[in-house]
Amino acid sequence: MDLAKALAQLEGTDELHEARMLLLLKAFAGKDNSGEITGLTKLAKLDFLLRYPTMLSRALEARGRPAAIVKLQAHEKNSVESTMVRYRFGPWDHRYRRFLNLLTAKKLIRTTIDGRTVKIALTEDGYDCAEQLARLPDFSEIARRSRILKTHFDLTATNLMKLVYDLFPELSSLSPNEPIKP
Repeated sequence: MDLAKALAQLEGTDELHEARMLLLLKAFAGKDNSGEITGLTKLAKLDFLLRYPTMLSRALEARGRPAAIVKLQAHEKNSVESTMVRYRFGPWDHRYRRFLNLLTAKKLIRTTIDGRTVKIALTEDGYDCAEQLARLPDFSEIARRSRILKTHFDLTATNLMKLVYDLFPELSSLSPNEPIKP
């Protein structure tokens, strides 16, 4: 099997995306598991930066932070490990709601509604699962980069959205459902 087919199969595996969501939520939960991510827009923008480490590096540099902390690997600089598309609100994976529903059904996250805003947090089991994932070599970089996002990009959904569009204006010029290239 060639690399492209292997990556395509991974992209279609819900568990890979669920694991990434858990690690991102863990970074925002804090050591006492009291934090949350407020809004699907914020989740989508954070996940965009997490899935595309080259974009995370660019974003850190633009904000005057050391881009080297991303620790880009050679294979990440010129390859696409996953595809996101431009949706109504920029980088968005149409499967977010499915991933969140699956994680809720597994009792790993809880969602609450505050007005029109969805708040997403880990359950105790979700936190424990994310802790275990973070210790696995295959997920340690995602966990580390999730903490970078918490440290440097814990903005309101509106400010994070503005930042993403300011830093990556090419996202606005894509047609809906067009793949975003890193």
